[in-house]
Amino acid sequence: MNPMRQVLLWGSENRWLRDRVPRLGFARRAVRRFMPGEDVDAALTAADGFAADGLATVLTQLGENITATEEAAAVRAHYLDVLDRIARRGIDCTVSVKPTQLGLDLDPGLCKENVRAIVARAEEHGCIAWIDMEASGYVDATLELYRAARARSKHVGVCLQAYLHRTADDLASLLEVGPAIRLVKGAYAEPRSVAMASKRDVDESYYRLARRMLEAKAEGREVTIGIATHDLRLVRRIAAAAAELGLPKGAFEVQMLYGIRADVQRRLAAEGYRVRVLISYGSAWYPWYMRRLAERPANVLFVLRSLLPA
Repeated sequence: MNPMRQVLLWGSENRWLRDRVPRLGFARRAVRRFMPGEDVDAALTAADGFAADGLATVLTQLGENITATEEAAAVRAHYLDVLDRIARRGIDCTVSVKPTQLGLDLDPGLCKENVRAIVARAEEHGCIAWIDMEASGYVDATLELYRAARARSKHVGVCLQAYLHRTADDLASLLEVGPAIRLVKGAYAEPRSVAMASKRDVDESYYRLARRMLEAKAEGREVTIGIATHDLRLVRRIAAAAAELGLPKGAFEVQMLYGIRADVQRRLAAEGYRVRVLISYGSAWYPWYMRRLAERPANVLFVLRSLLPA
């Protein structure tokens, strides 16, 4: 694993840094590259701008591992309100939720009810609510949440991480239920027994998983595919596989983060691909931000340069 990536992932989990770094002015300035602001109003304004350019969006309030059921209730109410506000705007936008922010650590049953309510509201408005995947210890519980929600509604999707050794088996099982899947590479610090460490191995796993979903679609099976990566070479390879299988450009959706490769996002949209931008917001941005830097350590230099006076 890249030494810089190791340091950044370590930093994302360090409680001392998590408590102190967000107070620093330069850190708050640096994070603006990846999020339009800390409140939902800023996120919705950004979503309006993307909609005007023909790009879809998905909003997520940062935060994880809440410690009180009242916090989970507040997060649930927040997302229900956000879905209503999106619907009033009439834009192609939805939400993505973290299970541990909805009470998974406290009470799986409570978390399931919170997810159910959010998915039901998404269904009312005709969009898909996404369930994020967190560290590997949460995979089984998250997939159980997804299956329970999927049994009630098609308006729910789940994230799978290509770097986990288990993901090929998880995908094969999920393909039986007509899933919506967002495929990411994976951004948590995981042991080699659980996750691949080599970038080449992760990239190849990502391609194989994406191709399997495309093959299922070509076979006439129901699957909604989100290709969530900033790796343009990989996107092009997957697009070529879709064309080889006789699938149209709309067979999958490219999903990228706000502030990363905006030129590529617009280029792909101009070429006829569906593109969705993930817009994050909230004050609990530190661990998320460090994981974003770890995904592509070269971003550290970009951020440092952006802090220098012109």
